[in-house]
Amino acid sequence: MASDNYKIGIDLGGTKIEIILLDKSGTELFRKRIETPKNSYSLTLELISKLVFEAENLINSDASVGIGIPGKLSQKNELIEYANSTYLIGKPLILDLENLLNRKINVQNDANCFTLSEYKDGAGKNVDSLFGVILGSGVGGGIVINDRLHEGLNSNSGEWGHNQMPWSSELELKSNLCYCGRLGCIETFLSGKGFQKTFFNITNKNISPEKIVELVDQEDEFAIQAMELYELRLAKSLSIVINLLDPDMIVLGGGLSNINRIYDKVPILLDEYVLSDSISTQIIKAVHGDSSGVRGAAWL
Repeated sequence: MASDNYKIGIDLGGTKIEIILLDKSGTELFRKRIETPKNSYSLTLELISKLVFEAENLINSDASVGIGIPGKLSQKNELIEYANSTYLIGKPLILDLENLLNRKINVQNDANCFTLSEYKDGAGKNVDSLFGVILGSGVGGGIVINDRLHEGLNSNSGEWGHNQMPWSSELELKSNLCYCGRLGCIETFLSGKGFQKTFFNITNKNISPEKIVELVDQEDEFAIQAMELYELRLAKSLSIVINLLDPDMIVLGGGLSNINRIYDKVPILLDEYVLSDSISTQIIKAVHGDSSGVRGAAWL
């Protein structure tokens, strides 16, 4: 049985695997990040196991393990479903890790882990209700209300990225096929690949999101056009969260959350879509950055 004195969190992302080791007071003892293997389930299992044992060798003890995954567990068979890392879909990831590590593994969607971390000791530590958003290789959300992660009856709470982009034309929706099989999912517009596609549709050039942002800073008109479309779509998408949930705060994480201008532009754009004459919802960048997910996984 794992010790209660130490907690290990793992963030299994589309581009990186990160591990953190905390003591029971929350003090960080060890952290490491490696590249996620491309489309190799067996190697992913092997690397996660090695990271756990490396962390435990430092404390000469075992620890509880929580993992944030890109997607969710099926309620029928506990296989991975709706993961943007598609090689994980249909795999018994948690069962295999429990067998390799010889202990119970706590698991949550990566956006839930991110939101829990920011609620505990990050941007949302002083609010009652928090909606967390990941804008990265995938797009997802999580909800914490009154110190409790809200999972929902179907473990589907926060799966905001697979709603259709609201207030969009039929052409926009039909031209964005999601890996989940649906058309026009928010993720197809607001993920890194979605941002790249928006720029490509304007310029016929395929460059990285980081390069697009550099061009925005250089006042490139086409990059600014793509950026303004991204901001508008983010405002539309967040407005349905406010209209339905009305959280005290929305906290953004993932690589695209580092685009500083969205925190000035998006709140202004909400006015057209939120059913209120006064919008007080704070939209804040995550305190713990792209390491929030791994911290939240440790707290599971």
